[in-house]
Amino acid sequence: MQDNNKSIPHFDNEDEERAFWATHDSTEYIDWDRAEKNPSFPNLKPSTRSVSIRLPESLLAQLKMLANKRDVPYQSLMKTFLAEKVREETTPYTYRKDE
Repeated sequence: MQDNNKSIPHFDNEDEERAFWATHDSTEYIDWDRAEKNPSFPNLKPSTRSVSIRLPESLLAQLKMLANKRDVPYQSLMKTFLAEKVREETTPYTYRKDE
């Protein structure tokens, strides 16, 4: 079977790639009929960005105490708490498990 797809160009960064795919049809570059269904990406890590946040010292102390009890870094615990709250706030009201 002959591959008639165009070759995907090299991108120097994600912005270039994003701009390319926003203006090009992927079916010209990829044979979606031969694509793997439900692939897994075990080594893929979400992009992260450092942020600064000012917290009351008492809140930070409580977070560190909770993290110590759970034997996890306090920053990881903060990310978990934030993710849970964002998920809770973005879940439609009718589907909330706690109400």
